[in-house]
Amino acid sequence: MGKLQGKVAVVTGGTAGIGLAVAKLFVAEGAYVFITGRREKELYEAVKEIGDNVTGVQGDVADLADLDRLYRTVEANGRIDIVFANAGLGEFVPLEDITEEHFEKIFNINVKGALFTVQKALPLLNDGGSIILTGSVAGAKGTSGFTVYGASKAAVRNFVRGWTVELKDRRIRSNVLSPGPIATPLTDSQPPDTIATIASTIPMGRLGESGEVAKAALFLASDDSSFVTGIELFVDGGRAQI
Repeated sequence: MGKLQGKVAVVTGGTAGIGLAVAKLFVAEGAYVFITGRREKELYEAVKEIGDNVTGVQGDVADLADLDRLYRTVEANGRIDIVFANAGLGEFVPLEDITEEHFEKIFNINVKGALFTVQKALPLLNDGGSIILTGSVAGAKGTSGFTVYGASKAAVRNFVRGWTVELKDRRIRSNVLSPGPIATPLTDSQPPDTIATIASTIPMGRLGESGEVAKAALFLASDDSSFVTGIELFVDGGRAQI
């Protein structure tokens, strides 16, 4: 029997990379998963790749009407045990070039999106459930040109501190999962010297894999972490630890 047998999970940003790897592993461990994505083609392909026990709902987490539509779909099928607020966006922009548009784009998706993904899930979330937010090493380490993104992930980290206290009577656990540099289709498109430079900042000497992050998400979603709440779990090869 899988570690999530009979559980229901929502995974935002579930069409590629970490989100897709998590959705696949959750299903393999017995969960029924609802995934979201902004692009219809990629969403369809992800649902097809996952196979059984999955429903795709197109939408943007920064659009509250889209989140309402997501949870109407979920509600028609029952309740939720796990919310993995994973959808996010990052852009390298030097301080002198930051615009209001850039700031609003990053914070609308990474902060507003995470907040309302969780808030709107609460009426459907079973007591004893698990909330997982995707953070980043950028929330703990300074990176030139990545300050707005880093600030958005620092905000995400603080959400779970408050929610750990606020939701304790319902025994709902809230944690942040913070990856370091991960090999994804986006990073794979970078020049080899760029990837080598990134890898040189990681004590383990390589980029992580989406499947490695998914295993950490499974830990936080399952009863294996029944006494774990309010933490930031780094899956970063030591990047933020030195």
